[in-house]
Amino acid sequence: MGISITGMSSAPPSATAIGNLGKHLAHTLSSSEWREIADLFDGTFADVASIPPRDAARIGDLLHKAAGHRLMPGEWRTLAAEMGTAAQQTARAGRNWEWR
Repeated sequence: MGISITGMSSAPPSATAIGNLGKHLAHTLSSSEWREIADLFDGTFADVASIPPRDAARIGDLLHKAAGHRLMPGEWRTLAAEMGTAAQQTARAGRNWEWR
């Protein structure tokens, strides 16, 4: 069963997929950037998250940065970019970015 994430148009990613994406994020972001989002992507997320718009916008920026990194594998680049866009669109709408 996937994790429903506000703003995503594709099938909800599984917790395993999010954890695997996290491994790539950890290698494509600086350590301080990774620490900002590790609690969502380190493979331990198993709850509900309601991320305020300002934080969602920042997470979206980091996901897009990682998606554009030369070390991000193509199959994970797509997921990172889609999640980043979802975070940014939700933030621009002034809504919390929800993970369930």
